[in-house]
Amino acid sequence: MRIGFIGLGNMGSHMARHLIHAGHLVTVHDTRPEAAVGHLALGARWADTPAECAADAELLVTMLPHPRAVEAVLLRGGAAEALPEGSVWIDMSTSTPAAADRIAAEVLDRRGVRRLDAPVSGMARGAEAGRLQIFVGGTADDFRMCLPVFETVGDPDKVLHVGPLGAGYSVKLMINLLWFTHLVATSEVLAMGTKAGVDLGVLRNALLASPAASHFLEHDVLSVLVDGDYDDSFAMALACKDLGLAVDLGRDVGVSTELSALVEQIFRRSRAQHGDLAGEMSPVRLYEALAEREFRLPRPEEALLSTA
Repeated sequence: MRIGFIGLGNMGSHMARHLIHAGHLVTVHDTRPEAAVGHLALGARWADTPAECAADAELLVTMLPHPRAVEAVLLRGGAAEALPEGSVWIDMSTSTPAAADRIAAEVLDRRGVRRLDAPVSGMARGAEAGRLQIFVGGTADDFRMCLPVFETVGDPDKVLHVGPLGAGYSVKLMINLLWFTHLVATSEVLAMGTKAGVDLGVLRNALLASPAASHFLEHDVLSVLVDGDYDDSFAMALACKDLGLAVDLGRDVGVSTELSALVEQIFRRSRAQHGDLAGEMSPVRLYEALAEREFRLPRPEEALLSTA
């Protein structure tokens, strides 16, 4: 299949590589030509512009950091006008239904180009392993046609058709919003409990044994508690962007977002304090400051030594 791929960032670079290895004829474009060096060595073709990348594509995949970039590539970059009639645009960016609808209304609808929104979860590690979760919005027929492509870059058991156009964007934003909310709530609880004199490990074990247990508390927060790793693979600038999009979606559909807006404010405060490139779990550091201690558990080997 002839595939145009635009956006060779931390995740897109791995995704494009998997498509090349699967035997597709892949043409790539990025604002940084150096990002494509490895792909060209594997047999991909380089396009100087988004329009050139789209011109001969049966599928055009965009994997970009925000809706403005998507609109820039499709509209001002000419990709939407260049797509052949009958082709499919798959946007795998974390974006919004409104942005894609504007592009469709301006160009795609009159050109007979179909589209799917298919944002992903799994971070750069999942992209590198080809085990991403993918949430696809669009018609069932278009989903089935593109399923082999999705299964090339994602975990076949976690490629989900979640509804009509726009549903993929919405599901991804809700997943991110709930995860960020878990992060803030967990951090606040750990700060209060430890400041009140409860041992961090005892508090976490008690929470995990209770109805308040969560995947975040059991697994995700361990990167901080054990390794002091605040996950620099996903920057605070992107986390704040996603939270802003989620709050915007709530406003667009008429749902009150008091809690979501507060979580967004906390993330923006962390971004201001720790920087745009700080890891997405940096808000934990705000609560460590309140607790006057870092949240750290002994490594398993250290725990064994302490009991020897």
